[in-house]
Formats: sequence, structure tokens, C-alpha cells
Amino acid sequence: MAGNRRMTMAALLALGATSAQAAPVEVAEASIPQLQAALASGAVTSRQLVQAYLARIAAYDSQGPALNSIVTLNPAALAQADALDKERASKGPRGPLHGIPVLVKDNFDTKDMPTSGGALALATLQPAQDAHQVDKLRSAGAIILGKTAMHELAAGTTTISSLTGQTRNPYDLLRSPGGSSGGTGAAIAASFAAAGMGSDTCGSIRIPAAYQNLFGLRTTRGLASRTGVIPLSDTQDVAGPLARSVADLAIMLDATVGSDKRDAITAGTDAHVPKSYADALQPGSLKGARIGVLRSLFTIVSDDGDGKLVYDQAITAMRNAGAEVIEVAIPGLDEMLNDASASTFEFVEDLRRYLAAHPGAPVASLDAIVKAGLHHDQLDKRLRDPLAGPDRNAPGYQVLLAKRTVARAATDALLTKERLDALLYPTSLGRPPVIGAENIASNCRLSVVTGLPALAIPAGFTPRGLPVGLELLGAAFAEPRLLALGHGWEQLAKPRQPPFSTPPLVAGKAPGPQQTVVSLAGGGTAKATIRFSYDPTTARMHADVTASGTGRNAPIAVALHRSHEGGPGPILVPIMLRGQKRVSADLVLDALARADLVAGRLAAVLYTAAAPLGTGRTTLAFKPE
Repeated sequence: MAGNRRMTMAALLALGATSAQAAPVEVAEASIPQLQAALASGAVTSRQLVQAYLARIAAYDSQGPALNSIVTLNPAALAQADALDKERASKGPRGPLHGIPVLVKDNFDTKDMPTSGGALALATLQPAQDAHQVDKLRSAGAIILGKTAMHELAAGTTTISSLTGQTRNPYDLLRSPGGSSGGTGAAIAASFAAAGMGSDTCGSIRIPAAYQNLFGLRTTRGLASRTGVIPLSDTQDVAGPLARSVADLAIMLDATVGSDKRDAITAGTDAHVPKSYADALQPGSLKGARIGVLRSLFTIVSDDGDGKLVYDQAITAMRNAGAEVIEVAIPGLDEMLNDASASTFEFVEDLRRYLAAHPGAPVASLDAIVKAGLHHDQLDKRLRDPLAGPDRNAPGYQVLLAKRTVARAATDALLTKERLDALLYPTSLGRPPVIGAENIASNCRLSVVTGLPALAIPAGFTPRGLPVGLELLGAAFAEPRLLALGHGWEQLAKPRQPPFSTPPLVAGKAPGPQQTVVSLAGGGTAKATIRFSYDPTTARMHADVTASGTGRNAPIAVALHRSHEGGPGPILVPIMLRGQKRVSADLVLDALARADLVAGRLAAVLYTAAAPLGTGRTTLAFKPE
């Protein structure tokens, strides 16, 4: 079945790529209002939008940077686009999502695609009906383009699974996209759809948002239904959107929140849903806002000095925009947040109950998955521990729930006493971990234990191009105010920057490798020729070096240098060493080196005994093939 799914995806990708070549449509970084305006004017059709996103997925998800963010694609996406185009022509649009392609995490039930939760054991699970939020999206006219990769069963934050393997961060292909909604985060950052849906048990929407320069919202508990979403922890799970802009996030919220009789926690929530969340997005909303900096959550890990600079700059910018930013504290917060996760107590039973509601499920329990060895090795302990752990009847479970009551009361009291619009703190304590490393610490717990909404906002980038995120937490059902603050920040800072690895397509295809030949001439017989090839979608550079010279003119080294303040700078990498005359070398450029390359600040230098300080310095200047 998994093979058939991949075949279906390949066929759809080929169709999308071919069609996009015939009639290219640029969708990279396009917002939902921009796409809707193009549809309304007749400049594009929904079919063309689907084709354009399929072309980007074809170019960048399994090829090029190989983000590995998509699990499966909707085989009916083009037909659904055609139907929505016809409906638009005859009746007009249903609303801002009419004919707009979106992606959903692979733990949302979809009646036309399998729902695996990232588990090989569930690769053939075919729900009979859509998750509540998926159904609402379709009713709003959205096209569910496909399903995104996730950390297996949502049980972690690096997005690795037995079904899909490792998903990559489009801002640094050697790093994780966060998780568990990392596939949605990577895909939306790469413009594989207009916006996407994820779930958040403790940071699973907000961490990918921080790591991919996105906006992501963990809603007030009960604002949106979880019906049809594979659970990890009933008392902690929420499901909601990730997007490249606050306006897109508001549109997705409008389509997905509200009561659901099948999810008891949503009872009465309609009274808290505004006519449109987009109405809150007014200019200058930071002016006069009161924001409390919760400094106890700014504990910076040793390798995150660059992140601290971004946080400080963001806070200063908010103050300069007219926000009252004050330092605040919640006494005893550490104790309230320690050992506050309910998933150990709830996961086993909640997953069993979900699987029992799907008669065609190939397994009936977590125990069956683990006993069959149908889980990824990196999750072995994470999935075995709950099987041997306590359940809801354990005394510790009631202690945990009591902590939540205390934390909620203390947080509400602070927000009220200080008349705060929001609390501010970093989303994650550290940059995206390199692939294979353990999870980085995050501040996911405050929103979880209090049930209060938290909006992850992009704060900026480290000098080496890694995204940094901050979080705004507000009172219950204060989503409109949080979105207003996020919009104000977005208009002020313009923090959104697309990833280097997924640029706009050229005639429906990814940009090809770039080439240059550098000739270095030293004194006497010393010389070197270097043929460079650079792939801008992977940041991989290949160098073939041929050098010659005798005696004191024999080559000692050929090195690639940065420039520094217009003069010589440090060595980025030695690409040929003493005694070598012909050699090949490969390297991956980080964001700083990529910026240097574009700006003409990388140069090759030849070293000999006669010229120990270097000779023949030549700047790299690439041209497309």
C-alpha cells in the first residue's frame, strides 16, 4: 500500500510539473488574499494553483533539497479544483478559501487519503470520514492538496517516523524542522501550499513555526475540535493552523474553529468566536499594548547566544513601536510546569480509543505496534515507556491536574493585575537541532498547563540564517488580541524571509546548478585551475582543482576565503593541501557563506613556499549552466 501511495504521488507530481511547464504560475510566498484576488480577476484558476504547488513539491520535496515533508497527495485535487472553478463561475466564491490549496498533518482523518500518524503500522488506515476541521476546510472551499509528514504518533519534536524517515528544515538541510508538525512547517515555509494544519500537544505547532519563520497558533483549549485527529493526550491536544502571515492564519482560523458535538471541550465555544478574526488585524496595534516579558522562561542554552540577540532586538523594537513592555514573574512557575505532561498517563488509552473507532485499522493499540516492531528506532523508549507507565487511575495524574488549576489561576491573576495583553517569551531554547540530535528544550508547557492561547511569531534570524521565534500568550479566547499584536509585529518588523532551498521555479523547474572556473596564477610556474559547481537549492559546492608548480612554486594549498570589511578574511575551507596536484572537494555553505557568495565576498587563493601569504586571489562569480 505504501508503494501504491508513492506511485500515486509520483504520477501527480509528474502531472503537476508538466502542466506547470505549459502554463507557469508563481505561488512562492503568495498569501491567501493574493491568491484569492488572482482567482477573482481570472488571472489564474484553482487548477493552475494546484499545478503550481505540485510543481514545487516535485522540484523540492523528493529532489533537490529533498525536504521529505509530504506523505501523500490528494489524487482528486485537480478534479476538485475544476469543480471549484466551475462553482466560482456559476455562483461566485464561498469565501476567502474558495479554490485555495492547503495541506494537513497526517494525523487528521481524510476520507480520500490514508491517515498514518507517521507510523508504518498505520500506513493503510483509511478513515471513512474527514476530521471535523478538515470537513470545515472543505466546506469553506479549500482543496486538501495532501498530507504532511510528522513525528511518529506526534510523540516528539524532530519529525522522524517509521513511515517517512527524517524531514529536513528548508533553512538548513542538516537540521530538523521541529515537530511534531514539522512536515507542515517545512512544507508551508517552502510554499508547497497556501497554509497548513498541525496539532500541538506541547509545542508541536509552535516549535515548527519558530524553526521555519512562520506564524503558528495553539488555540484556547476548546476553541476548535479535535474529532478525527489521532490523539496523544486528550487533555493537552489542540489542532490548528500554521501560515506565512497573520492574515493567512486568521483566514484558516475562521474556517476551522467552533463547537463540535463530538468533542465535549468545544461546548459553548461559539460564544467566543468573532465574526472574523481578520477584523482584528488593524495597523499600529502594538502602540499602547501592554506586554509582560516572562524573564524566567528566557533561560538561554549555551549555544544560543545568537538567539538572545534576536530576542533583545525584538523587545526593543516593540518598545519603540509604542508597546509598554514590562518585566513580570509568576512565583513558583518552575514547580507548576515541572512534570506537567499528561501524555504518559493518557496516550495508551487515547490511541486505543481512536483505533477502535476505525474498524479497518491494521492494529488496535500502541502495544501491538511496539510488539510488531513497527516503529522507528529513535522512538523505541518514547513509545515503550507509556506501556509500562501509569494510567489515569494513578495518584500522580490527579496531582498533575491540580497543578494545572494552580498554574491557570496564577497566570490569569498576573494578566489581570498587570493589565497585560500578552506574556512574551522564546518559543524554543536553542536553534533547530542537527538531524540525529536530541530535541531542543522549549517553552511549550505554559500554554498547555493553563489551556491559554499562544501565538508563535517569527522574531528574526541568527547571523547564520537560522530562524528564531517568540511566543505571545494571552487570556482565554483572546485570539483576536494575539493576532492583532502578531499583525502589528509583522507590519513593523517584516520578519518573513523565504528559505534559500526552495526558490521560485524557472519555467516550472528548480534553478539548475551554477558554474565558474577560477584560474590562479602565482610566480614562476605556480598556477591552479578550479572548476566550481554550486547548487543553490542544496547549498552544495563542488570543486575540481588542478595545480602545478615546482620547487618553491610548488602548491602548498588552495583555500577558499571570506572577505572581511573589503579586505582579506578568514579561510572558509582548504580545498587542496600540500603534495596534491589534482583533487576534488565538496562543502555545504551555511547562510553566512551563501550571503558572502552572492555578495562577491568569497575568493580562492593559491599558497606556495614562494608566496606563503597567498597569491592569485580571485573572487568567485557564478553563472547558471
